[in-house]
Order: sequence, then C-alpha cells, then structure tokens
Amino acid sequence: MSIGSSSFVILYHRTPFDESIDSEGNRTWVDQKSPNGIIPTLRNLFRNKEDGTWIAWRRVDSVDNAEDESIEMTNPAPFTLCRIPLEDNQISSFYHITSKECFWPILHTFPTHFNVNNADWGIFEEVNRRFAEAACKEAAEGATVWVHDYNLWLVPGYIRSSRPDLKVAFFHHTPFPSNDVFAILPWREQILESLLCCDVVGFHIPRYTENFARAASTLVGAKRGPKVPVDSKFIPVGTALSEGTVTSYLEHNGRRIQLLSSPVGTSPDVIQELSWSASVESHGELIVQDTKKGRKLILSASRVDYTKGNEALLLTFERLLERREDLHGEVVLMLACVAAASGMKIYEDTQRTIEEIAGRINGRFSKIDWVPIRFSTRRIPYDEMVAWFCQADVCWITPLRDGLNLVAKEYAAARRNRGGVLVLSEFTGASVVLDGAVLTNPYSNKRMDEAIEKALFMDSDAQRDRMTRMCTAVENYTVKDWAEEQLSGFEPPSTTPE
Repeated sequence: MSIGSSSFVILYHRTPFDESIDSEGNRTWVDQKSPNGIIPTLRNLFRNKEDGTWIAWRRVDSVDNAEDESIEMTNPAPFTLCRIPLEDNQISSFYHITSKECFWPILHTFPTHFNVNNADWGIFEEVNRRFAEAACKEAAEGATVWVHDYNLWLVPGYIRSSRPDLKVAFFHHTPFPSNDVFAILPWREQILESLLCCDVVGFHIPRYTENFARAASTLVGAKRGPKVPVDSKFIPVGTALSEGTVTSYLEHNGRRIQLLSSPVGTSPDVIQELSWSASVESHGELIVQDTKKGRKLILSASRVDYTKGNEALLLTFERLLERREDLHGEVVLMLACVAAASGMKIYEDTQRTIEEIAGRINGRFSKIDWVPIRFSTRRIPYDEMVAWFCQADVCWITPLRDGLNLVAKEYAAARRNRGGVLVLSEFTGASVVLDGAVLTNPYSNKRMDEAIEKALFMDSDAQRDRMTRMCTAVENYTVKDWAEEQLSGFEPPSTTPE
C-alpha cells in the first residue's frame, strides 16, 4: 500500500462544507447554517497541520469505476477533502438502517426500538473498510487519524491491521450505554475489538467512559487501569449521570488505550458577539411583537426523535395550563423541533404524535389573542436561533436521553448578563457540566411539573446567580478546548511494557 503525505486525517460522515451546484452546474462550497459547533472547529485544526485530509462520503449512481474524489480546499487553510463514492442502497443500509435502527436505540437505551431484521452487516463492514482504506492511503508515516462517531465503529480495527504506525483517536458524539444494553448488539465483540485498536477513545462525560470500560472488560477481556477522580469541570455526585471516579486507560492485546472524558463545547465568543448583532436584534424585535407580546416565553429546541422527549414536554405544558388558569394568556411555548429526514417510519410517527398533541393543546386553550404553543419543524437559521435564546425567559430541554445537548450550552452562552432559566433533563450529558440548571426527570410527571413552575417563578437574583455559574462553565471549556484535550491524549508508548 502506498503511503500518503497527510500528517493529520479526520474521518467524519459529514463534509466540512455543504456542496452547492449553481444553475450553470458549477460547484461551490458553502458554510453550514450554524457557525457554531464542531464542524468549524475541526476545520480550524488544519490551520496548524500540514497536508491535512478530511474524509467523508459522496452519493453516486453507481460505484462501478467510481474513484475516491480528491478536492483541494483552501479555507480556512489548505487541506484535502477526500470523498468516498457510495450508492443509495449503501447509504440507506449503512446509515439509515444499521446506524439509526440498530445502533441509535441501543446507544440511547431504547432497546424496545432496536430492529436488527433489516440490517446488512456486510454493507456496514464494507463502508467502514472503504473509509479505513482511504485513511491509510492519505496518511503519512506516523500520522494522527481522528475518527468520529458510531457509524464508523469498525474503522480503527481496519486501520490498525494495515497501518500499525498510525496514531488513532476515536470520539463518540452519542451516549455509550450500560454493558447489559450494549450487549444486545450481535456484533458487540467486533465493535469493541475495533475500538480497542485505538490509542485514544473519547466520550462526553465520565459515565459513558465507565460504561465503555465495563463493556470492554466484561465482553472481550480488556484489563482496566486505575480509576482517578473526575476532572473539576464535571459535577461528581447528585445527578443521574454523575461519576466520582473514572477509568484512566484499558490494556488489550499488548496495547494501552487512553480513555478521555471531554464534553464538546460551544463557541461562546461567537454566540455573544452574534447576540448583539443587527440581524439578531431584528429577529428579536419580531419575536417580541409576534410571539411574546409581554408574555413569558418558554423555548424548547430539538429534533423530531423519540429520544428527545417532546411528547412528555408537551404533556407537562398541558398539565401546567390545566392547573394554572392564571397563566392563560401569560405564557407561550415555542417548540422548535426540526423534522427528521423522510423515509423513516418511526420518526414520521413521532412527528405526527407531536403535531397531534400540540394541536390538541392549542384547540383546548387558545383565545382570540393567545395561542399557547408555537410549533415549527423548519431548520431555523442560526442568527434567528440566537434571537430566540436572547428572548426566551426559560429554555426547556428535557430529552429522555442525550449524549450532551449543545442547545443547553448555547442558551447559557447567549444569556450572559441577561438572566433566564435553563430546565434540563438529568439524562443529558450537559447535566453534569452545567451547574445552575434546574434539573428534572422527564420520566416523572411530578418532577417535570415542579421544574417548569420553579423556572417560571424564579426570582431575578436566583436567575442571575445560576446563569452566571453556567456561563462560566461554558466559557471555561469551549469547543476548542475539547479538540485540544482529545488530541493531547496520545501518550507514548502505545504498547504496554513487557
């Protein structure tokens, strides 16, 4: 196999920019609608990396005679975009079926939604192999390869077998479930053996790291290193996902695998600068005129997904209006719930249920001059989203399970010196990072009811105190800090002593 020239290679199913074709058939690359998040951060890593490569996929009508596409990018610094050709049936099988119908419900501890019947494991292996082959072809001797997320679980194993010289890191953007739930996957040994070929495996919070360490030790016999106290950025006790100590490394097949707990951060400076921009202020004026009208505004922003708990949130809001007639006309809920890609029945059913509940509540309680719920499934442009953050008195984020939840962090960043209350599910990774949030249990009607009333009637001093603590946490650990911490995890030697 020929050796490439890239000292740094990123593998991520998403591309660093969105492809756009104009009316004359010319291709341009445009930024994603959100300027925040990990995509710009990962791109910026190429600023101080020579000959970097980003590997993603592209859709083709036929893979016959289709080669990997190599595109020279210049923004924010020179790097290569390598795109692997995949046909529709490969994308559907690998991503929408195996990843979303098999892995997603297990990762989020919804085993009743697990469906293995339509999975073609051979296609999943082949796509992962193609990513690994591209990485091996692009990577220079001793290069660093950073693999992202569960749909590329098998890539590290394929890379290690071909290029033992490479340094390989992997980061999970989802939760990692408890051992008994993860063990439901029929390919559990192959997945774990692949991840144990990494030098570094990263997760958002210590709980997910511990779940992985336990699965690796009990299912494939990896030896666990000593536990150490969790970093000071985590809340070590008192919430559903708290951990006081965490396993520092694993040993397997003569190798040492460093384990790192690093919650993805935001770009608070970008958000705060944007929050005072003319565009955000213009959107804010429209929100005040069209939605708030002197009322308290509750914002909930998520996707259409059974893990996000939108149904439970709406039913809690309905109970609030049933109990508190004095709030009729005084509070409005904006539910921004981005529609899922078409073609997946479970998400279509979820969206239908959300729409039916919201419609019923509006039908029961609306007045001529007041509709209690505003519901949107469109993808809101980021400057408009920041305007909603700035205007929302309460941000209500209560998924049943979420790897982290960046919306909660973004709300805190936008609310510096503004007050406001964040109601947050304790089953989100962010719950062990954001000291100051009003934590709640979305599985309990009583806890949900108490949390939203507490938020709506919290005095301004308590709001400022809580928001200051959350803003400090967000500003002290940004998305740049996350990337630096994960990539600092390579500790020579990668093999255990004889």
